[in-house]
Amino acid sequence: MDTPIEIERKYVIEIPELDMLSGLDGYTKSRIVQTYLISHPHVTHRVRRRDYGDAVVYTETKKVRIDKISAFEDEREIDEEEYSSLLALSDPAANPVEKTRHTVPYCGRTLEIDVYPAWKRCCIMEIELPSREALPTIPSYIKILLDVTGDKRYSNASMARSFPPEPGID
Repeated sequence: MDTPIEIERKYVIEIPELDMLSGLDGYTKSRIVQTYLISHPHVTHRVRRRDYGDAVVYTETKKVRIDKISAFEDEREIDEEEYSSLLALSDPAANPVEKTRHTVPYCGRTLEIDVYPAWKRCCIMEIELPSREALPTIPSYIKILLDVTGDKRYSNASMARSFPPEPGID
């Protein structure tokens, strides 16, 4: 299969100092709205609108889970017209997921830190890895509260159906 495999770890973390993050080399911030579409069983199909200040990027993504850490991922950029057309296929049982994504390069990887409006002190961080065996390097300014890799409750597709309460971790 020519579809790339996405291998990633996912964590609930304490929201880091966002002003500090924004001062790091390579930092970007974007607003994301992900809408999940009606799809075949075992396939996650979504469209995304991602605003980078003045620029807007639209993508369509289809994922098929391989195991709890990896998935086949077919993603392509689309134009606004196709995005609007695909929105007609929205899953009525799923709400759009809104988040602010802060990306930071670290040790050859990119940390994707998603802050959700429903949570006040926690957020989700994802790190793509080159292999299932690779272990991520976490910077000292990130406080991991919970490893949720493979926990379906914290997949954006599940969160679109039922957003979990903020973890009550001390």
